[in-house]
Amino acid sequence: MKELFKKRGETLGREVRLVQGNQAMSEGAIYAGARFFAGYPITPSSEIAEECSKVMLKVGGVYMQMEDEIASIAAVIGASLAGAKAFTATSGPGFSLMQENLGLAVMGEVPCVVINVQRRGPSTGLSTKPAQGDIMQLRWGRHGDQSVIALCPATVSECFAMTVKAFNFAEKFRVPVIVAPDEIVAHMRESVLFPEPGEVDVIDRKRPSGSPKDYRPFTADADGVAPLAAYGSEYVFHVSSSMHGPDGYSNNDPANAAWRVAQLHRKIEIHRDEIVITKNFATEDADVLLIAFGATTRASRAAALALRKRGIRAGVLQLITLWPFADTEVATLANKVKTVIVPEMNYSGQMAGEVQRLLGSGADIRRVNSYNGEVITPQEILRAIV
Repeated sequence: MKELFKKRGETLGREVRLVQGNQAMSEGAIYAGARFFAGYPITPSSEIAEECSKVMLKVGGVYMQMEDEIASIAAVIGASLAGAKAFTATSGPGFSLMQENLGLAVMGEVPCVVINVQRRGPSTGLSTKPAQGDIMQLRWGRHGDQSVIALCPATVSECFAMTVKAFNFAEKFRVPVIVAPDEIVAHMRESVLFPEPGEVDVIDRKRPSGSPKDYRPFTADADGVAPLAAYGSEYVFHVSSSMHGPDGYSNNDPANAAWRVAQLHRKIEIHRDEIVITKNFATEDADVLLIAFGATTRASRAAALALRKRGIRAGVLQLITLWPFADTEVATLANKVKTVIVPEMNYSGQMAGEVQRLLGSGADIRRVNSYNGEVITPQEILRAIV
């Protein structure tokens, strides 16, 4: 891997570089082994496509600019089933267009990564301004009963690290994974200490080892995940968007349908502790807990410091994994404090609603919302407390 980057006149080996969030996610994908990108440029994620157009061929991969986002996610699914680690990048309107094929990826248990840089909607909205309005879409954007993994970085270093993590989760659990920074994090520049090739674990999907004639693409191992062969190999198999049995072919039997839906959830549920990632800042003695994600984490930490200077013990719980929801981590901390603050860049308090559902109507939960295309400031958070 290191030699591949030297072809660009640079290396990722233990060096500090000033990079943009979008660039860090591109480099994280390459580090994780991604060798296929298909996308359609859209603000504020376009730098990812631009970076991949420069890099993919140099590392032996494929870059394809597609005619639209529907074709992009379709190409990514096809490339993944052919054995490649594949991803795309988009924003609100493009992410909406991808939902039907993302549902196919869920049903077919196709590992892939989608980067959705959140911007202010609805529709075209404020196409260059930040938002955190896609939180529920990340979880429920596909129709039907299903689970995906969604990660939200708050720093440029996390953009790199969480993109690597996204590919590891996708490959390990055969599931689409969404990386969903807001525009602020995607476009900010910070110094990043990049790891040496091999320093951070990179996971590849399980491959079948038995006889090709006995291969069943949806017969899970004890860890809840089935090995995945590659199209074009000696293993001939079928993947369908319809309800299917262990062999991949359509099966409408009620018992099979119940098994299939439960399996899609179970493989994530049994690995919940590995998938759910949070960070704590000064929460040990907190009376006020700020629950934040993405760019609002930075404002929340500044507000917590200001509160402590005033004698109010405040701490921050950063949600990096948005889905599955960090219910255990939230409840453990929130039940020890007097007040919970949830700042987020949307109108309805999409994550605050989830916190309220968990803690109940009697909890003192205060919402701080911004939906004008501007970032939430520490001062706005402080006004909700003092």
